[in-house]
Amino acid sequence: MKSTKLWFITLLLLLCSSAYAQQNVPEIPFDSVPDFLKLPPNTYLGEVSGVAVNSKGHVFVFQRGNTNGPAYAAAAAQLLEFGPDGKFIREIGHNLYAWSFAHTVRVDKQDNIWVTDKGSDMVIKFNPEGRVVMVFGRKQEASDEGTEPLKHPKPPLAPIDGMFRQVTDVTWDPEGNTYISDGYINSRVAKVDKDGKWLKSFGEPGDGPGQLNTPHSIAADAQGNVYVADRGNRRIQVFDGDGKLLRQIHIDVPFDPNAQPAIGNKPGPNVTGTMAPGAPWAVCITPGPTQYLYSSDAYPGRVYKLTLDGKVLGVLGGAGKQLKQFGWIHEIACPSENELYVGELLNWRVQKLLLHPTATQISKK
Repeated sequence: MKSTKLWFITLLLLLCSSAYAQQNVPEIPFDSVPDFLKLPPNTYLGEVSGVAVNSKGHVFVFQRGNTNGPAYAAAAAQLLEFGPDGKFIREIGHNLYAWSFAHTVRVDKQDNIWVTDKGSDMVIKFNPEGRVVMVFGRKQEASDEGTEPLKHPKPPLAPIDGMFRQVTDVTWDPEGNTYISDGYINSRVAKVDKDGKWLKSFGEPGDGPGQLNTPHSIAADAQGNVYVADRGNRRIQVFDGDGKLLRQIHIDVPFDPNAQPAIGNKPGPNVTGTMAPGAPWAVCITPGPTQYLYSSDAYPGRVYKLTLDGKVLGVLGGAGKQLKQFGWIHEIACPSENELYVGELLNWRVQKLLLHPTATQISKK
């Protein structure tokens, strides 16, 4: 009886998540601001894994540059701040102990700057002045015998409270609790309170409802619901603040079958997981009063605008190297409904996008 009930709940969730399957949605016209970021002399961007915007319009770029060390163990993480006009302001955290392999950067409502480093397995909170005020996780010691990149054993090792294995992203609810997507190995979400106290974690490796396969990006809405980009399972899962699964969102929008990938062989028609069309690499939720969800995939390399219940309102862009084309968007910042910033791994850049939606694609205010 219990298994029958579980099967019915699972089926209901899947049916609800497919309510907007195979939508024919319009293209959203948009512009990309040319040469937006003004880098100082002899400073270069590498893979841009993170981009965020604070309340003053300052843009924070977390990038895999400033490399030091041998070819296959170099530290590749640098945090840069730019003004609203794109002019360089400063580097934050120069030579920081946590820097290893940049993943994402976020800014909370108090303009604190948070970064996740996949290489050191750490999350760092900076205050607006750029000083470290809180750290989460622990880096492997260089002196330890056998210190090396983390492995992916099957079955996976049990997670450890307060520690991460290839952490990916961070978000907050209205009460100030922090949710950390942890990440490539543990495949769970950690929850800590405003003082940094570990509260709980939810999720585990797998492909069933509430299970996760590379939770790669995370965002929260005004009600405190948590949206997890479950990239390896090609879906966005929505949880409440206690980790209860509310719904699943699958992005199934037709695309040109002749579309070429940004790099690598063209995915086959039955591909699943990370390189599948609609697989969420990055998610972002606008401030409101009407909130929208933005998500991006690697192939065909588009950005999708959705309602919070999963209806796709429009798409923009595609894979490529020119302006208005994308090479593996790794993070999206969406300070307003029609202004986006996207950080790209393959094109080593940030694009500032200005959207011009039609009357059917704009919010009703």
